[in-house]
Amino acid sequence: MLAEVATRGPLRASELEASTPRKGGWWGWSDGKRALEFLIWAGLVTTRTRKSFERVYDLTERVLPAEVTTAPTPSVEGAHRELVKISARSLGIATGDDIADYFRLRLGDVRPRIQELVEAAVLRPVRIDGIARPAYLAAGAQIPRAATGRAILSPFDPLVWHRARTHRLFDFHYRIESYTPEHLRKHGYYVLPFLDGDTLAARVDLKAAREVSTLLVQAVHLEPDAEMKKTAASLAAELREVAEWLGLERITVTRKGSLARALKSALND
Repeated sequence: MLAEVATRGPLRASELEASTPRKGGWWGWSDGKRALEFLIWAGLVTTRTRKSFERVYDLTERVLPAEVTTAPTPSVEGAHRELVKISARSLGIATGDDIADYFRLRLGDVRPRIQELVEAAVLRPVRIDGIARPAYLAAGAQIPRAATGRAILSPFDPLVWHRARTHRLFDFHYRIESYTPEHLRKHGYYVLPFLDGDTLAARVDLKAAREVSTLLVQAVHLEPDAEMKKTAASLAAELREVAEWLGLERITVTRKGSLARALKSALND
């Protein structure tokens, strides 16, 4: 596999499927895919892009700059320490398990590094009202007076990826309901959280119906503490940007969901 990537790369695993059939159905890996993933863990190949959700593999030295590949290899503890620092800067306030989850590290490996960084004044212990467990803030972190951005979040966005943290901070229980049987779905099929300022204010089930150039809002639900008119206006503005980005000419809202009527009105204003 390494020789094949060297001569044919960049290369997807599916390009090896004829000689190494996939095993175990949709989520199964072929022997070629297993070999390529082993080579990633060994550091001999890596990836910087995907095609149709598939990783594209290439030799590490053809992907990473020389100053990276020739740099000294850090110790395991040193690598964990740097990953903890990145996690803390990215997450803002975070508990130990939040920090560990960011790079999928084991909490037992992360705890000693957190303590070292606290002693070095790189992390500052903080308390979050209503949350018993210790939390940490990166030294020098800026604390804005208000959050004014808005976004329809991917299910894989760091703000909602670690579901326990999302529930802890926003009282927002989130799941991708495409994996839920239809009769048990509460908010829709591919449900996306809507962030408005510092609040997860709504959930919207979107579909790009490209054959009719329409962004279809299949369902939209207001969160209990969000203000309906304000959320509808903000979400309408965001949906217009999404439709423009996707090259779609119109937005259609179904009647499904507690915010549907207000959103339809906001889009018509």
